[in-house]
Amino acid sequence: MQELPETADGIGQWCKDVFVTKDALLEKYFAKGAFSDQQLQNIGRPMKSLVVVLLWSCILGYGIFKFVPWSALLSSWKGIAFSATFLVLIVIVMQILIHSSESERSTPLNITPQDQTKERLVQK
Repeated sequence: MQELPETADGIGQWCKDVFVTKDALLEKYFAKGAFSDQQLQNIGRPMKSLVVVLLWSCILGYGIFKFVPWSALLSSWKGIAFSATFLVLIVIVMQILIHSSESERSTPLNITPQDQTKERLVQK
């Protein structure tokens, strides 16, 4: 935001430059079918995350499967209301945890000046 021009004309010119850069990159994509000449690298997916998610899903599923018949929780309106409230609370807590894990306070990238970026994108 600090690098944006302060005048209306400056902002207008900046927007035009950004659109020219975007259009050049898009034309290059349509011509070559890729944004870059670099080969795609398959970084793969980590198996550890999949194993952890599956393990916890099985444990929680089994726990719920055993708990619900034991508690007869869903046999009354009071139990259903309690279950619905509990699920809403879990969703709210998860949203708070997801929001708090976003990298808002990370160090910003060093961005090259706009003209150099435009030239670099047009040349590729």
